[in-house]
Amino acid sequence: MAAVETLRTPAPLPKYEQISVTNQDLDWADLVTLDLSDFDNPGGKERLAKQLFEAVQNVGFFYVIGFGLSQDEVDHQFAIGKEFFNLPTEEKLKFRADLEHGGYNGYKPLGLREIKPGHFDNTEIYNIPKFIPAFERTHPDIIKQHYPEIEDFSKKIYEKVVRRLLVLFAIVLELPEEYFLETHEYDQLSDCHLRYMKYHKKTPEQNAQIDNVWVKGHTDFGSLTLLFRQPIASLQVRTPDGKGWKWVKPYPESITVNLADVLQFITNGFLKSSIHRVVAPPPDQADVDRHGVLYFVRPRSDLKLNPVQSKVMERLGYDKAVDEKAVGLTAGEWVKARVQNNVNKYPDPEKDKGETTILGGVKAKYYD
Repeated sequence: MAAVETLRTPAPLPKYEQISVTNQDLDWADLVTLDLSDFDNPGGKERLAKQLFEAVQNVGFFYVIGFGLSQDEVDHQFAIGKEFFNLPTEEKLKFRADLEHGGYNGYKPLGLREIKPGHFDNTEIYNIPKFIPAFERTHPDIIKQHYPEIEDFSKKIYEKVVRRLLVLFAIVLELPEEYFLETHEYDQLSDCHLRYMKYHKKTPEQNAQIDNVWVKGHTDFGSLTLLFRQPIASLQVRTPDGKGWKWVKPYPESITVNLADVLQFITNGFLKSSIHRVVAPPPDQADVDRHGVLYFVRPRSDLKLNPVQSKVMERLGYDKAVDEKAVGLTAGEWVKARVQNNVNKYPDPEKDKGETTILGGVKAKYYD
C-alpha cells in the first residue's frame, strides 16, 4: 500500500471541549450496557452475550463501555473533525464523495437531502475508508497532518470493539465464534469507514418549519454503527411497539451501537435493524453545532444476503426471510444503492407511505 502523504509537523489543534449534558427531563430509552473489559475474563463472553441477547430483542440499540480507548483519544478525533469542517467550503468540495453513483468516501456537503418540501438537511460529513490498498485516496491537509493518529484510532476500533462484538453475535446465534469475523476481516474489500459529522444548529423558527426533525427515522445500511459519545441530546430510537420515540442518553465514556440492515437480512429479522432519527436538541443545547465521530461496520462487499443457519433462529421461529427479494443480493450492492438513494428526496409519507424502492424491489422506509 502506498502511504498517504503526511505533513511532518501536525498543526496544533485546539482542545475539544465537550459541552455540559442537558438539564431537561427527557424520556430516555432504557438500553443495555455491555462492559467489554469483561470479554477476556473467565465466562466473560458468555455473560456479555446474554446481555446482548436481551438488547437485540428490544430496540437494537445498546451501549458499550470499557472498550480500551481513552476519552483523550476520542476527543482528539472530535478535534480533527471540527477543524476539517472549519475549512472553506471550496476547499472541502475538492474532496467531494461521488454520492450520486453510490460512493461516499470523502466529503458530503450540506443540503443534498430534502427533508420536507423546500427544506434541506443540515449535515456535513467526511468519511475515511479502511486503511487498505483498495481505498488509497487524497485527503485535505488537516487529515494528512493527523493521518497516523486517525489510522491508529480506526484500527483500534476494529480490534478492540468490532471483533469482540462480532464474536458475541455469533455466540448469541449459537454459531462458531469466528463465524462473523470471517465475513468482516479488516483486509477484505468492504465499506467500513470512520466518519466525522457536523449538524449545523438551527433557529427555533427553522426547527418549527421541519417539525424539529433533522433526519427522518431510518435504518442504517451495513452491519453495525458505532457512535462515540457526545453530550448533545438529539438522537432518538423508535420504540418496539412502533408508536413513539425515546431519547438516547449520552452515557459517559461510551459508544452507542445500533444494528443495521445486513444483520437483519441474514438473520431473518432476529437481529433487528434499529429505526432511529435525529431531532433538534433541547433548548439548553440549541445554540451549538453538534459534532459526531462514528464508525460504520460493513461485511465484505461480495457477501450474499442469504439467511444464516442458526438453531436459535429455528427455535424462535425466525425461519423466513425478511424480504425474499433481498436474498441473493450482495452487501456491496445494497449499500451502494442506499447511498445513491440517500441524496434524493425522502419519500412523501402521504403519497407513498414513506417507502422507497432501493434495489431489486426491496424497499426502505422512512419514519416521521
